[in-house]
Amino acid sequence: MGSAIAPAASETPKPHGRFTSGPAVVLYLAFAKFLLHLLTATRYGIFRDEMYYLACSQHLAWGYVDQPPMIAFIAWFARHAFGDSLLGLRLLPAIAGAALVWMAGQLAREMGGGRLAQGLAALAVISVPVYLIMHHWLTMNAFEPLLWMGCLWCVLRAVNRGKPRYWFWFGTLTGIGLETKYSIAFLVFGVLVGVLLGPERRFLKSGWLWLGMLVAAIIALPNFVWQLQHDFPFLQLLHNVRMSHRDIARGPLSFLADQAAIMNPILLPLWAGGLLWLFFGREGRRYRLLGWAYVVVVAMFMVLQGKNYYVAPIYPVLFAAGAVGFERITHRRFTWGRTAYVAAIVAVGALLAPICCPILSPESYLRYQAALHIEPPATERQNNGPLPQYFADQFGWEEMVQQVAHVYNSLSPEERARTAIFCNGWGEAAALDFYGPRYGLPRAISNHNNYWYWGPRDYTGDIVIVLGSDGQGDREHFQSVEAAGHVEHPYSRRDEHFTLWLCRRLNQNLRDLWPKLKKFE
Repeated sequence: MGSAIAPAASETPKPHGRFTSGPAVVLYLAFAKFLLHLLTATRYGIFRDEMYYLACSQHLAWGYVDQPPMIAFIAWFARHAFGDSLLGLRLLPAIAGAALVWMAGQLAREMGGGRLAQGLAALAVISVPVYLIMHHWLTMNAFEPLLWMGCLWCVLRAVNRGKPRYWFWFGTLTGIGLETKYSIAFLVFGVLVGVLLGPERRFLKSGWLWLGMLVAAIIALPNFVWQLQHDFPFLQLLHNVRMSHRDIARGPLSFLADQAAIMNPILLPLWAGGLLWLFFGREGRRYRLLGWAYVVVVAMFMVLQGKNYYVAPIYPVLFAAGAVGFERITHRRFTWGRTAYVAAIVAVGALLAPICCPILSPESYLRYQAALHIEPPATERQNNGPLPQYFADQFGWEEMVQQVAHVYNSLSPEERARTAIFCNGWGEAAALDFYGPRYGLPRAISNHNNYWYWGPRDYTGDIVIVLGSDGQGDREHFQSVEAAGHVEHPYSRRDEHFTLWLCRRLNQNLRDLWPKLKKFE
């Protein structure tokens, strides 16, 4: 019980040199993913969410309307360490992506996998389209899978070594995960279900497991207190989103089909085989609780009608399990299948990479997508224009700010001193805060999510430039509303094509009106 499970005796691998061993192969693959993200970091522009997190980093708190505080702290660090450059901003997500590749290899090794299993699990992570998207930006999603796999690695160590102290570290990572993205709670619930359904119930008698849960609660407590003090705005947000029917609800079969698509169809046999190995494999049944964790997580997101990519963080452990099972099956028979499957993963991964990674120019991307007849599954009801949302949200922001600056600078100096720039969405407000200083613009105000908490500052509403509105609602509040410009970019989302309205003489003081303008969605 004092060491990791070794390969079966009949499959004991020949010793490899330091530079050709399984861990070495995994490190080579991790560096390849890291290099890919660095080389494409500046290909397009800054992403909508990245600007928002940078704005949040200027208002550090223990909570926000739409996320826990960790991403704001990371954004604060990135900005102070590397400035506003895209390469510096996206360095940490690239490192997280490389670490996830390394972690997949470690999981395979912990399950008894040799060089092939470790390398195959790592290669699978590199070829996943949704991971290529996640690790391109500075967002919560870049760090979430790594935290999930860190938790499951602790579970594996506890099972293999029979040492319950690993549950303490499971709890520590869970607490950090809760401060990063709340969805890790689904993983924890799935793991606990697996513990209850298997021999791991013995860990329930250990104080280490409960101490780990206590540590998780302590780490997550500051954010909980913030949510409590603000009447749980995150729950208000979830309710409003559901009532607006913004997200596309997928039926069970469509949800499962989406998993195959976003995780790369060529990997379906690997992760599905890994799930089967965990439940029915002679050696894999030792880790059946991981299979239950996956089943529970998928079932919960299907019932709650979550987005298809919410399940993505758990797949590296299935890749690892599938890689170990594949290594076992092909040890004496079908050895040719090893080379064939690895080659297929490389080929299909390379084919899909330009669909989800900014390798091509927008024009070349559109031609490439049309040639492949591939369209990513939609998760929200919105008109993205010619590009998918994850690309479209990297275009048009500076051009928008330039248009706002044109309107702002058309006013007299006296008028500019009392002119507010109001945005109906946090994306436009964050873009103005990011690019605005280059064009002499004041910081934006908005009623959307965290910006509502930051308030209207000292503006009275005497003169307001309004973004992201059709102008109809604004006419109810202002005595004068006139079109002053237009924002449009061929590759941005179509809801980012709008008129700039110059509004004058608000019917009441903006501070008095502000509580009624709250928009959490």
